[in-house]
Amino acid sequence: MADLLTHVLTAYVLAALLSLRDDRITPAMTTAAMVGGLVPDLNRIELLVPASAVESAVGVPFGWDAFGTVGGVVVVLGLGTLAVPPRLRRRTAALLALGATSHFCLDYLLFFPSGYSHPYLWPLTAAGLPGPGLYLSSDRWPAIVAVVCAGLVWAANRRQ
Repeated sequence: MADLLTHVLTAYVLAALLSLRDDRITPAMTTAAMVGGLVPDLNRIELLVPASAVESAVGVPFGWDAFGTVGGVVVVLGLGTLAVPPRLRRRTAALLALGATSHFCLDYLLFFPSGYSHPYLWPLTAAGLPGPGLYLSSDRWPAIVAVVCAGLVWAANRRQ
């Protein structure tokens, strides 16, 4: 759970810092960035709805793994962008992408026993990139750092 909180708070910090410089980034747009930070973890839905259940319901082969890749995230972000009014689509897409990109950057820093990350660049290659192995997803310190940074940015936004 600390991993998910870290992704949301990191997206909040980035969007809130941008909102200090750009008045067009409203609290709703900051929320869009936070939602974008959650999108690469949509593959976790498999914990509740197995892929085999979806396959039997729709009658075609199905897997949740694509949602954790750049290609799957681009498709989801594109569909999410269509849910907002046309005048807000470009800004919403940018902030959703900011959140998703921050998620992938943080996941790239994770420790993997093989030394290689997940195949995040799946439409381009199925190979994982060699990663630095900075921390485990179960470590608490990244969440603590994210909470402190989010608190500082929140206080700075509140003062302005």
